[in-house]
Amino acid sequence: MALAFLVGRMLFGGFFLFSGLNHFASAATMAQFAAAKGVPYPELGIIFTGCLLAFGGLSIMLGWRPELGIASLVFFLVLVTPAMHNFWDEAGAERVNDMGNFLKNVALCGGSLMLIAVPRPWIYSIERARRVRASTV
Repeated sequence: MALAFLVGRMLFGGFFLFSGLNHFASAATMAQFAAAKGVPYPELGIIFTGCLLAFGGLSIMLGWRPELGIASLVFFLVLVTPAMHNFWDEAGAERVNDMGNFLKNVALCGGSLMLIAVPRPWIYSIERARRVRASTV
């Protein structure tokens, strides 16, 4: 069970970390898309959301301050999902694509929120290792 949770954390957090790093690597292209969706200051928005994603993903993967990482991811998902994936305003293939991304983000938000219920410190986490070291000193 502990190993499955660790592997799940790596996959889940890794998805967000990769997405955040991709915001930095593809900032110009993503900013154009954000601008087309009406996002004010799209370049700044892409960098800010990249930071939210990278921090949240790394926090989940390492098990360091997961409550802050979860908050970062949920904030990102709640803020960005309706603005960037407004399928109700689209038609045809664009509507189908946006609806898929909208529903994916809703599911990712739900998965993030479920992590709040997992008792801490998480097994195989930085917080657990730190507490073990502190109790042996």
